[in-house]
Amino acid sequence: MAFVEELAAALPDDAVITDRDILETYRYDRTDWLTPGQPVAAAFPRRTDEVAAAVKVAASHQVPIVPRGAGSSLAGASQAIDGCLILCLERMDDILEIDEVDQTVTVEPGVLNADISIATAPHGLWYPPDPASKTFCSIGGNVATNAGGLCCVKYGVTRDYVMGLEVVLADGTVIETGRRTIKGVAGLDLTSLMVGSEGTLGIVTRARLRLRPSPSGAATLVAFFPTLTAAGDAVAAIIRSGLVCSLMEIMDRTTVRAVDDAYRMDLDRDSAALVLLQSDTPSPLRGTEMARAGQLCDDAGATYTATTEDPEESELLLQARRLAIPALEQQGTTLLDDIAVPRSRIPELLARAEAIAERRDVTIGSFGHAGDGNMHPTLVVPREDDGTVLRRALAAFDELVLAALDLGGTITGEHGVGSIKAPFLEREIGAGNLEVQRRIKRALDPHGLLNPGRWL
Repeated sequence: MAFVEELAAALPDDAVITDRDILETYRYDRTDWLTPGQPVAAAFPRRTDEVAAAVKVAASHQVPIVPRGAGSSLAGASQAIDGCLILCLERMDDILEIDEVDQTVTVEPGVLNADISIATAPHGLWYPPDPASKTFCSIGGNVATNAGGLCCVKYGVTRDYVMGLEVVLADGTVIETGRRTIKGVAGLDLTSLMVGSEGTLGIVTRARLRLRPSPSGAATLVAFFPTLTAAGDAVAAIIRSGLVCSLMEIMDRTTVRAVDDAYRMDLDRDSAALVLLQSDTPSPLRGTEMARAGQLCDDAGATYTATTEDPEESELLLQARRLAIPALEQQGTTLLDDIAVPRSRIPELLARAEAIAERRDVTIGSFGHAGDGNMHPTLVVPREDDGTVLRRALAAFDELVLAALDLGGTITGEHGVGSIKAPFLEREIGAGNLEVQRRIKRALDPHGLLNPGRWL
């Protein structure tokens, strides 16, 4: 095939894969209930000029390109489509610069999220955005989806930390966006345009990120509640009180039991909800903050509360939340939703999820970021299912998305639109808004070769 031959000639000897058995591994991401297409080849560049060369060859042959980092997308954003080139950025995994004075780090897209904070910790610095998948998701994917995480209630999301990018455009042109200075308003903000664009406008090959001083410690509180309403009341009371938690998470009974079944963490299986709070305010104030939060939980009807400042105990408690998805995955194929509502509407959303589960006769485990309203109701389909439960689950998935919109929310808080939410995008943002975004897409990618079939 002329395209593959030209691609192989443009890249190093080991950078192009066409072996069907190897390609099979790269067809999929974590959205395991979708069926991906068949790629023509996969390319594994190590440098920006190699990414540009691959893009130019693909453009000359009108071959669509699916950028791929760690393949951890839960929205079908990095699954192969028929006839595409999978552009794998996993070999571009160097941390290029850590600047202690400016408090920045410059990385390639294949660097794993957690590795940034590990590398910067000896310098007293920390990268706050921390998805539950931080140990295996890459920063390129985080930038592409504007990923959030457990700490975003206090520290914000990926967009708040991206100072500048190096990006390969659809014709192979390489541009740099942003700047090294804290302030700067020269020209349009192309950095923000690229963040969250899901690889449809350009391919990120380098990112300069803000860092923060490492917290001096943290106090963690766990509270169990007899009803979802009580848990929601506690969250609302804590937010109203003005307490600045660095983390505020919630898990429903289905999720708590799944985690306890899988990992034997001695959780309260009879509770309707678990709430996790954390404060990294300097001591001794953080102890005072958590004591106040604990009292508000008790006032809302918590059946049990406990607080610790021990780092190992805190991490164990946080693991219960981070293990929610793996625990549910052990029970079957998962359809993980990513919707967000105003924080005041979280109890209503969880109640609707329970009602949808009962009406559709499907299992839904709900958990997420109570501090910012971003919830992840997750449907579980038995692996031996003949398609009957899957059909009910897909209908329930759509109902959950519509419920979020009805409650004044959004169809995706941090995972991206990808392949699975594209039908709902116009309903949220409106036809005029969507057309403007499509014009931008056409201007930067006139042939529609970059990650086609996603949100545009």
